[in-house]
Formats: sequence, C-alpha cells, structure tokens
Amino acid sequence: MSIHRSTLAGTATNRTGLCDRAARAGVRVLFSLRDRLASERGDVPGWVLITLMTAGIVVALWAVASDALVGLFNQAMSQFTK
Repeated sequence: MSIHRSTLAGTATNRTGLCDRAARAGVRVLFSLRDRLASERGDVPGWVLITLMTAGIVVALWAVASDALVGLFNQAMSQFTK
C-alpha cells in the first residue's frame, strides 16, 4: 500500500488549517469578551438601589420594633454578664 505525498501534505494542511481556525476562533472569542466587559459599566445603580432599600428596611424595622429589639439584645447580653 502506498500513500502519495500530496495526500500526506493535504492531511497535514487540513490539520494545521483546523488548528489555525480554532486558534483564530479562540482569539476572536477572547477579544469579543474583552470588548464586552470593557464596554459595560456594571450594575452600579442596581447595587445602590439594593443598599438603599436594605437601609430603609432596617430603619423601618428599628422605628417599629425598637423597644422589642433593645429588650431582646439586653436579654441576650445578660446571659453573658451573670
């Protein structure tokens, strides 16, 4: 059985071409990911809103149940002072 040189060269070229195409595709993906991450400013307004809402909930709970919360805290701390 004999294999012609052009067949071997064609196979090597196809494999090399496939590797080159895969490498180029990987580079394209990395560049597009970098561009996408660089172009987005993040979700800062969302985090600010979450922080403000959490602070608002704490203030509302403190206003409604401050006496109960202070009593609960004092009761819990009294166990350590005895």
